[in-house]
Amino acid sequence: MSNTHVLGRGAAAGMAAAGLIVSLLAAAPVHAAEPAPAPPAAADLAAIDKGGAGQGASVAPSQAAAGPSITRSEVIRRAASWVGIGLKYSWDNTYEGYRTDCSGFASMAWKLSKPGLDTTSFVPSGVASWIGKGDLKAGDALLNDAAGANGHIVVFGGWANSARTSYMGYEFTGSGMHYREIPYPYYSGHGTFRPVRNNSIVDDNPGDLPVSGNWDNGPASNVGIWRNGMFHLRNDDGSTTFVDWGGGSDLPVSANWDGSGPDNVGIFRPSTGQFHLRMDDGSLTLIDWGGGTDQPVAGNWDGGAAANVGIWRNGTFHLRNDDGSATYVDWGQAGDRAVSGNWDGVGPDNVGIFRPSTGQFHLRMDDGSLVVLDWGGGNDIPVAGNWDGGNGGPAANIGIWRPSQATFHLRNDDGSPTYIAWGEP
Repeated sequence: MSNTHVLGRGAAAGMAAAGLIVSLLAAAPVHAAEPAPAPPAAADLAAIDKGGAGQGASVAPSQAAAGPSITRSEVIRRAASWVGIGLKYSWDNTYEGYRTDCSGFASMAWKLSKPGLDTTSFVPSGVASWIGKGDLKAGDALLNDAAGANGHIVVFGGWANSARTSYMGYEFTGSGMHYREIPYPYYSGHGTFRPVRNNSIVDDNPGDLPVSGNWDNGPASNVGIWRNGMFHLRNDDGSTTFVDWGGGSDLPVSANWDGSGPDNVGIFRPSTGQFHLRMDDGSLTLIDWGGGTDQPVAGNWDGGAAANVGIWRNGTFHLRNDDGSATYVDWGQAGDRAVSGNWDGVGPDNVGIFRPSTGQFHLRMDDGSLVVLDWGGGNDIPVAGNWDGGNGGPAANIGIWRPSQATFHLRNDDGSPTYIAWGEP
């Protein structure tokens, strides 16, 4: 069985290597004389779960006309930082200087002037411009530019399917912050939504991204990088195999897709939610799975002959089995980076996460137990493979690729490191 491994890039659907550390809100003091309000009824929650819920006063449009340059991945990181931390919708309150309503949230994600614009001001102020559906990229938005509770805005995270009938969106509604799949352009009955783009947003320069796999059918796994649509794969003898595959904002993956010979390469295209997998004979296999800001993974999840694909989204792995069914594994939290490999050397491949904020790998074993390993941190990108060819055991090992050094730091079975300079900073 091949030890399979994949490196997803955060952000936006696109996504980069930096981990996101979210500050938690301090708890409000409790006064015994003031009983806690009753939770809203289910019907009330349904009524405020979608669409606008009112907005506070906008910053003067003249003060916000010149937004700062911001990358798409930074927009997605900023948007994700408000998800899951307990923020309550309020026209009057602020968090880190931004209004805690839909347009204040979008202003925060786009790094505009505090406390934020409202839905009527994004385009007239010159901060944003209308675009077409086909132009949408992660970090853009869907805007209903009506006033008050009739207006609403959603930060676009990427398409949820290849048909582009739904997308992954970040939005602040009356029921709280959400990252979820939304029908294009928005749920019916909530007004007219159109695509819009921050005039100061810029595409990311992805640079090199690491991959790993057994390219030459030797006893050990090898490393490689993907750069501008070209894989640079390092063989056991130090030579390079070049494979032209993918491009643009694609994310590289690798595994033994056809169950024979060496491992193969592939890409995950966030804009369409499709994996483009290269077979041994050079042919293409397309698989619809995930989209938006999902992180791709690959592994032999069901013990069959070939490896399968999967994605990690909001702390949950969505793994595709040979028969097309899905296996769901809850593992990790916001800011983590997904990784996969056969950590215990038996049975199917396992999942795990790398937490940049602590420099720790959290690996899930076959029995569901956790193994924590300290290795790397900061902007490092995780990799996995059997670096020493099973010296002491057939299990996969972990490693990181450090972009600032363009160097792999690989952990062997005995805990010793192997360093391989590969790629460009």
